[in-house]
Amino acid sequence: MIAHIGELWVIAAVAAAGFQTFRFVLQKVLSTATLSPTGATFARFVYSAPIIFAAVVMYIALSAQSVTMPSHLFWGFAIAGGAAQVLATICVVTLFKSRNFAVGVTLAKTETLLAAIVGMIVLGDMVSLTGFATIALGLLGVLLLSTPPEIRGWGGAAIWNRSVLLGLASGMLFAISAVFYRGASLEVISGDPFLRAGLTLSAVTLLQMVGMGIWLRFRDPQQIRSVWKARRVAIWVGIMSLLGSFCWFLAFTLQNAAYVKAVGQIELIFSLVASSLVFSEKSSRRELAGMAVLCVSILLLVLVV
Repeated sequence: MIAHIGELWVIAAVAAAGFQTFRFVLQKVLSTATLSPTGATFARFVYSAPIIFAAVVMYIALSAQSVTMPSHLFWGFAIAGGAAQVLATICVVTLFKSRNFAVGVTLAKTETLLAAIVGMIVLGDMVSLTGFATIALGLLGVLLLSTPPEIRGWGGAAIWNRSVLLGLASGMLFAISAVFYRGASLEVISGDPFLRAGLTLSAVTLLQMVGMGIWLRFRDPQQIRSVWKARRVAIWVGIMSLLGSFCWFLAFTLQNAAYVKAVGQIELIFSLVASSLVFSEKSSRRELAGMAVLCVSILLLVLVV
C-alpha cells in the first residue's frame, strides 16, 4: 500500500505538469488573440468548476461515502490558496506577452525554490545551509533568464525588468497556493485521497469562478462575453485545468507540496517542446543555460529537503 501511494503521487505530479503545459499553451493563444490575461484566467475556472462539482457529487453518490462539513480552517486555506492561484495565473499569462513560452514557464517555476521560504514562514519548516545554497544557485538561473534579448549586461534594467518581476511574483503566489491547498486537503476528514482531493478542488474552483465572475462583472464585463465567444478554445482550457488541477490536488493530498512541485519541474521539458513545436520559438544559449542551472538547483533541493 505504501509503495502504491508513493508511485501514485509521482504519477499524479507528472500528469499534472503535462496537463498544465497544454493549458498554458491554450491560454497564451487566447491571451494574445481574443482575451485579456484576466479573461484567459477566468476561462479556466468557468469551464471547469461546474464539471468538477458534478463529478464529485457523482463520486460521493456512487461510493456511498458520508461527508462532514469542512472546518473553518479548510475554508481559510481554500480561499487564500485560491486567491493566490488566480493572481499567479494572471501574472504568468501576462508574462507570455513579453517573453517566449518556455522562458515564461521557467520563471514561474521559481515556485519550487520559493516554496522552501514559504514553508519556513507558514509551517515552520527549517532550511539547512545546503538548502539555502541550492536556492542561491536557483537565483543564478533566474538571473540568466531575466535579461530580454535586446538588453546586454547585468545591471539595472538587465536584471530588474517587468518580465522577471512577473515571473517571481507568479512563482511566489503559486508556492503559497500549493502549501495552502495541501493544508485544506488535510482538513477533509476522509481516508479516501480521491475524495479529499476532489472536495478541495471543487470548493476552490467554485470560489474562484464566483469571485472572478463578480470582479469582471463590475470591472470588465466585456471579458465575460469574450470568454463565451471564445468557448470553442476556452472550454479546452477548462478541461485541461480540470485534469491538471485534480492531479495536483491528489498529489498534494498524498505528499508534501515541496516534493510534489519538485517532481512537477518536468514541465520545463514539456514547455520547451511546446515552445518549439507550437509557437516556433527559439531560446537563446543564455536562456537555455538559465533553464539548466535552475533545473540543477531544483534537483539538488529535492536531495537536501
